[in-house]
Amino acid sequence: MPQRKTYKTHKVPKTVTLFRWIIGLLFIFSGLIKANDPLGLSYKMQEFFEAWGWHGWESVTLPLAYVMNIFEVLAGVAVILGYAMPLFSWLLLLLTVGFAFLTGYASLSGKFQTCGCFGDCLPLTPVTSFAKDLVLLVLILVVFVYRNRIKPLTRYAFVSVFLLIATVVGVVFFQQFVLKHLPVKDCLPYRVGNNLLKEMELPKGAVPDSTVITFQYLHNGKKVEFDGEHFPADFNDSTYEYVDRYDKVVRKGTAQAPISDFVLKTTSGEDTTKAVLSNPGKYVMVFTQNFKGWDKAAFNSVLQASKSKGYTVFVVSPNINDAGKLLPSDVYRLSLDAVVLKTAARVNATYFLMQNAVVLDKKADADVWKLIGNKAFQ
Repeated sequence: MPQRKTYKTHKVPKTVTLFRWIIGLLFIFSGLIKANDPLGLSYKMQEFFEAWGWHGWESVTLPLAYVMNIFEVLAGVAVILGYAMPLFSWLLLLLTVGFAFLTGYASLSGKFQTCGCFGDCLPLTPVTSFAKDLVLLVLILVVFVYRNRIKPLTRYAFVSVFLLIATVVGVVFFQQFVLKHLPVKDCLPYRVGNNLLKEMELPKGAVPDSTVITFQYLHNGKKVEFDGEHFPADFNDSTYEYVDRYDKVVRKGTAQAPISDFVLKTTSGEDTTKAVLSNPGKYVMVFTQNFKGWDKAAFNSVLQASKSKGYTVFVVSPNINDAGKLLPSDVYRLSLDAVVLKTAARVNATYFLMQNAVVLDKKADADVWKLIGNKAFQ
């Protein structure tokens, strides 16, 4: 009687399972930490687009960041579950190659201080991020080789599908929440408890940037630049028309202050930053990019509560002249650079309860009732 042939079963090495868990947990962590602040990732994308000369993409960066965060968490869960591994292995491989290209570009170009891979809560240098992506790429390639042999964690496909759908719904809800109520974990230098004046100081032992005052003039239809020690020989000629002056960095320092370029100006253009942040009493600063959709009811409730306590109210915006009659005459109006304000206030508008330069509380306009009810406000 002929013997029955036996076939060897190709098992998946335990190291592949370990790699799957490492990859999955890393993508879940990365996606969630960026979902905590999707606007932060959006602004980082804008930096890359501007560096490449891709102007006019500002309107799509937030949707891109939103979807990317969902996909990262979804892919991480799928890899751990072992669900549809042929598909997700390809997607993760392509995504990691893309990440490696971006972090490699950031490392070689020197145009970026951080890559934004883990948001502002865990800032990594481009070089560190590039090394991390290379290691991750190796792990994914190993899993990719065994993609057709990996069995799902559960044999019931509907369980995996349910968990993946729940993951998408959860990340969508989470991002919608932080976009309305501010990040759950505030990792920015403007967070509650920080002294803004101290955050403007360089770290101990750091060497600041070396700058020179540079002048810009129009001469014979062309813009020319020069510093105070290199004025043109014919400068007294009336053909030189003043344009601007700025501080030009001639040698980069060893570090930067956590907060830079935070300059509060009055409507007449006077720098009043230290005067405002040195206020000995409590006061409220309201940061808003613009006054479209301005929640007048929320502002009035804070204004009335502040008046009852004798607190001064400052409204800060890069478009402060657009406020018009929305603001009473007894409210101070200050201007701030739009890019700096994006970092200070992720929601339009964001209310800061301050004492001196210390942030006592920070709330979005949807939560001003929490600000007013805070013991620090009383």
